[in-house]
Amino acid sequence: MKAQISTYMLATLLALLVPTADGSVALSFGERIVAGGTARALSQAVLYPADALRTLAQTRAGAKGLKELGAKTLLSGCATTSAFAYGIGAIQFSIIGTATPLLGPLCASACGAVASCVVSVPQEVIKQRLMVGIYPSFRVAVSTIWRNEGARGFYTGLVPTVSRNVPFVVCTFTTFAALERRCLRARDGTTLTASEAMRIGVLSALAAVCATQPVDVVKTRLMTQAASANQPYSGVADCVATMWRTEGPRGFYRGLGQRAIYSGPLWASQFSLNARLGGALRERRRRLRAVEDR
Repeated sequence: MKAQISTYMLATLLALLVPTADGSVALSFGERIVAGGTARALSQAVLYPADALRTLAQTRAGAKGLKELGAKTLLSGCATTSAFAYGIGAIQFSIIGTATPLLGPLCASACGAVASCVVSVPQEVIKQRLMVGIYPSFRVAVSTIWRNEGARGFYTGLVPTVSRNVPFVVCTFTTFAALERRCLRARDGTTLTASEAMRIGVLSALAAVCATQPVDVVKTRLMTQAASANQPYSGVADCVATMWRTEGPRGFYRGLGQRAIYSGPLWASQFSLNARLGGALRERRRRLRAVEDR
């Protein structure tokens, strides 16, 4: 936790110093937070039902499905957990955008992924338990977890979540960076348009989905196992061994289609909105400078 906070603070200081690739002044750290956080929160809110279908498809046998829970479960916790999503997007895009010129996309995306787990793990725990009907509301979820499990309860499944998030974000952002360079080189440009960012975002996210699907299923099983009457998993190793024994390799790819339908548009929307908002903030800064220079 301390290492994640230190990384975030370092990125904050660097944001004031790093210029953009085209020689203009970089977005301020606050602007990066606004663009990245808004892009993530809006994208997740719109695609929340698809995420709920992904979660239901990955839960353990014995848990209630969509038929038993009803259509309302597709929006259960949407507004409240999307507030967490703002923090995830703000941390990831601000750190990655700041650190990439200095560390490269690989190291920068790893730093952003690890730091954002401070927010993303509690969000996943609450969100997925609401989706599978363990708790009836956000307030009940938070109070019950705190009372029965303490602060550690909000970080259930921390290891598989970090094990999924880091390679997923690294794969997504490094693939995006490589395709971005290729696209800009082809037309001799300096920044992507919103539509270009959307297309590249889809391809980048789908590559990451395929690479991290088994870990995502394990994470979901650990976070939502209270929804099933089966013997609880004792930990990551027991979850993996039990799934392998009872479901075989195919069990680790449950919900792959639903996750692809959710993650592809989610990241395409995030990259596109972040590019559009970032461009608007840069244009606002240029206009202010032009007024000051008169």
